[in-house]
Amino acid sequence: MLLASVATLPAQLSGQLISLKTVPIAAGDQFLIFPSENLGMGGVSIALNDRLLDPYVNPARGAHFGESQVFSSPTFYSVSNRAGSARTIPVGSNFTSRDWFGGVFVALQNLRRGNQFFGGPVPLFEGDAIRLGINPNTLSNRSSTNKYFNFHIGRNLNATTSLGASIMGADLGGIDGVEHLYALASGIAQNGNMIDVRVGLSKEFEGDGELEAVLLHHRFNMNHDVGYVDWFLADSTNWIWEPNTRIERNQDRSRTWGAHLGYNQPVGENGWRLGGIVTANRKLHPKIPNYEIMNIPRDPGYSNAFNLGVGLSKVTEKTKFGIDLIYEPAASETWAEAEGPVPTASGDTIPSGGKTVENSFDFSNAFINMGVAHQTGNVALQLGLRVSAYDFHLDQWDNVADTFRRQDEDWMEWVPSWGLTIGLVDLQLRYMGRVTSGTGRPGVAWTGAAADRAATAAAANDILLAPSGPLTLQDATVLTHQVSISIPIR
Repeated sequence: MLLASVATLPAQLSGQLISLKTVPIAAGDQFLIFPSENLGMGGVSIALNDRLLDPYVNPARGAHFGESQVFSSPTFYSVSNRAGSARTIPVGSNFTSRDWFGGVFVALQNLRRGNQFFGGPVPLFEGDAIRLGINPNTLSNRSSTNKYFNFHIGRNLNATTSLGASIMGADLGGIDGVEHLYALASGIAQNGNMIDVRVGLSKEFEGDGELEAVLLHHRFNMNHDVGYVDWFLADSTNWIWEPNTRIERNQDRSRTWGAHLGYNQPVGENGWRLGGIVTANRKLHPKIPNYEIMNIPRDPGYSNAFNLGVGLSKVTEKTKFGIDLIYEPAASETWAEAEGPVPTASGDTIPSGGKTVENSFDFSNAFINMGVAHQTGNVALQLGLRVSAYDFHLDQWDNVADTFRRQDEDWMEWVPSWGLTIGLVDLQLRYMGRVTSGTGRPGVAWTGAAADRAATAAAANDILLAPSGPLTLQDATVLTHQVSISIPIR
């Protein structure tokens, strides 16, 4: 399961908006929608500016555009083993004048969901599913449409200081990977929205030092209408089992307030720069889905997350190099609340609204981004690598059974990247690619007796449901391509 959701933020904005996850799911690059100069270099950013991406991270950085332009950055990704894909077509424009700057961005995305009947998470043959009214080939089960927009505007307060604000929104018909977290589901329909509001400041100092500050508020809302098939014994004499279909609604809600500070400056006179960042997020989780893949009651809750990073870069006439080192500590408290009085194993009673299960997560994540670019004539080549190390510790108290357990998990993800830029007189063409490994699509191994256990569990609504079978993780890689075209407006 994920602590809050599979993906609640644009991946390119994750430096200011911290995402916490507790399973190495291959969620795809659904939110990789903005153009970037440094994507092929591992996404380095602390001590190396990204002129195309910066205005969407900090709206005050829109002042760094030298000229107005229109652009498009089509992005495509696919997950191995037929586990999902997406095609995104964005169009945007940035303008700049002596005092004001801004931009508008819109994108349409077609999200193809993974094959639920591939890999075994659903204990139902396709023909039986259609007979029961759960057709996996209907449009809503196979494809979703997502719509995104972003608008930012800012003003140069003086020659060295700029202030900006932005709003990003999304109308979401689906989040990639969610279907794999409902182990017993025979179908799922999703809908929701996302809003991200930012205020940013950018200031340059004598000696070419740069300071940036961002305040943000992020709201994420999704509904999961999950279809199930429960089997019951209709004729005990002849052992005839009959199916019963039902739909349950799970809600995913999160609210994040964040603050970010960054600073970088030259070191020596040979093109080196040194930078640092500090980011803090306060997250509220009023509703967290009870994913069956690892059913840990955890509704509601809150999290505190931080990013501490240093970066080093070197820029010469033909070559750019950058490296980021980021440490991400975080802590989360979640719990389940009793709907009515609940007796405990020790003879006490938990009152209505009391905590039946308490979870305490401690995260200790680390990231390395590095990359290099070299230009020959009007052609530039890029190579990069992002390495992510995830580590969390869980303490869980079951106040009903009066038990305690601990769980430690860790894994690493590797993302090599590459890029090619061609600069022409009237436009710039960019291609960026990357592949993510070390992740997978989780599932539950199906056994012959699982249907009986599933029906019993659904009827009892026990607060500590075990998965229907052994947890599995099918290895998966995500291959992403982005092609961007920018045309200056002169």
